[in-house]
Amino acid sequence: MYTAIGAVKSRAFRVLWMLEELGLDFEHIPAGPRSDEARKYNPTGKVPALLDGDELLTDSVAIMQYLADKHGALTAPAGTIDRARQDAMTLWLIDEFDAILWAAAKHSFVFPEEMRVAEIKPSLKAEFARSAAALSARIKGPFLMGDQITVPDLLAVHCLNWAIGAGFDPVDETLGKWADSLRKRDAFKATRARDTT
Repeated sequence: MYTAIGAVKSRAFRVLWMLEELGLDFEHIPAGPRSDEARKYNPTGKVPALLDGDELLTDSVAIMQYLADKHGALTAPAGTIDRARQDAMTLWLIDEFDAILWAAAKHSFVFPEEMRVAEIKPSLKAEFARSAAALSARIKGPFLMGDQITVPDLLAVHCLNWAIGAGFDPVDETLGKWADSLRKRDAFKATRARDTT
């Protein structure tokens, strides 16, 4: 059985949602980022982490893809053109969504106050809006990669939720409706229900 470490209101949401989508049994330790509990599993205090037996994995996207590959679901097979396209979308989302949101978080509450540069946030919000518009234009089906839900869908929706919580401007109607459709999934609802804060 897996053990997932990380608070629901963190990047751990992605891993928890993945585990729910796969229908796997797992224990959840809702450790907050940089908490003493989180540092038991990752010396940096970052979450999520995943225990698979005696093996410890870190980084939300690496964990998601590992689970997808191991269980043969929510992913195109490794070594295929479809997988290369999926990986390209995943990496694009890390660069164009996740990195921007993380930079905004660092300058809002992660960095010590003397290191924060509030003036950077408007440019980050503008860059995120540009990326959101680009993603919206790429939506052609129910899921980012076509007719099947894959890792990038979970990553993108989590980032869109993060953007809402961070006070970024709303995305356009196409992207908003697409994200709403994934938020209606039972696995998404089960993940959200784990938040007891």
